[in-house]
Amino acid sequence: MLKSLTFWILLALVLGLAAGGVVHGMLPAQEAAGFARSLTLVTDIFLRLIKMIIAPLVLGALISGIGRMGGDVVALSRIGGRAVIWFIATSIGALVIGWATVTAFAPGVGLGLPLPATGAEPGLSTEAFTFRRFATELVPTSIFDALARNNILQVVVFSLFAGIALARMGEKGRPLVAGAEALMDLMLIVTGYVMKVAPLAVFAAVAATIAERGLGVVLTYGKFMGGFYVALLLLVLLNLAACGLVIGYGAVPRLVAEIRDPFVLAFSTASSEAAYPRILAALDRFGIPNRISSFVLPLGYSFNLDGSMMYCIFACLFIAQAYGIELSLFEQVAMAALLLITSKGIAGVPRASLVVIAATLPVFGLPAAGLLLILGVDHFLDMGRSATNVVGNAVASAAVAQWEMDREARVGLPAVAE
Repeated sequence: MLKSLTFWILLALVLGLAAGGVVHGMLPAQEAAGFARSLTLVTDIFLRLIKMIIAPLVLGALISGIGRMGGDVVALSRIGGRAVIWFIATSIGALVIGWATVTAFAPGVGLGLPLPATGAEPGLSTEAFTFRRFATELVPTSIFDALARNNILQVVVFSLFAGIALARMGEKGRPLVAGAEALMDLMLIVTGYVMKVAPLAVFAAVAATIAERGLGVVLTYGKFMGGFYVALLLLVLLNLAACGLVIGYGAVPRLVAEIRDPFVLAFSTASSEAAYPRILAALDRFGIPNRISSFVLPLGYSFNLDGSMMYCIFACLFIAQAYGIELSLFEQVAMAALLLITSKGIAGVPRASLVVIAATLPVFGLPAAGLLLILGVDHFLDMGRSATNVVGNAVASAAVAQWEMDREARVGLPAVAE
């Protein structure tokens, strides 16, 4: 099943490129744009189907996982603390790789792109990045409101409270824990149905983008895109190497094989959300206890977007190069530090990476309108950073699970039934 799905998704990707190129070459621009708009209907429906699954799946998996821990708040804090430490460490690694790669490739130097007109704006709101708004958005006013808006971070907060409370209830809470487990199983079955239309959605997404913009947009920004994908490759290798130190390098190839399918899906749809149910299932097959993966993975989706963070610093420095603006080493380090903080609050924000970039540019004297230079190829870059986010969260779950299982073995704890 996995091999079959991967094959059809890759085939759809190739056919989408070909079909989009043909339409762009044969039809006038207006008709090609109309063709692209009609195809995006398929992609929009698919992504809505995926979003329909995510929040109930997180709710069921997290409540049941915490409930099976028996109310061990200490264990929960330990797992969460280790996850956060891992997230911060890999985030710093992502920023360093992004900074080093854009400096080495210098894709903006001598690019010769026409600069945006003075006063041009990218049309993105940056109001989401105030501390007050971020802090208040952590807590839901209602779990039903959080589910309706698909606010995963708020669902996680509610699930933490509900899971701990259910575990403390003992026998009285067991029916609700069983209900949460049944909800998770239900959502995984629904996921299987939705995935059957994934190749069609991939074809539509790629064909629509190419039909409207043409294959030339890829070639025009070749150096920028090439440098970024080199950086993504280095980040993936760093994540796998760090994970190998914890779980053993012999286990890494098997982990890679398990997450291949969600990786391809995230890349093809430019959405890491689309891959969430598949990652959860892949981690289960790999042998990671569900009580750990169902806790660490949602946290990762909220706080561990390494591919997106690396894109932010890569794009900011690329824009500076394109404008010929020199940034001191101190300013570049300050930019990395700012991105390390602001990127932790971008989960759920539409076009999150672009919003972070738009908020960061003026802080360092760079025109916010410089964002217009990269909008044309953002979709192709979003494909890579979404897939990299999938790898980062999968290896984080594997590493944290290994630490926890090693600790249980050292202190002689019995295995927890899954």
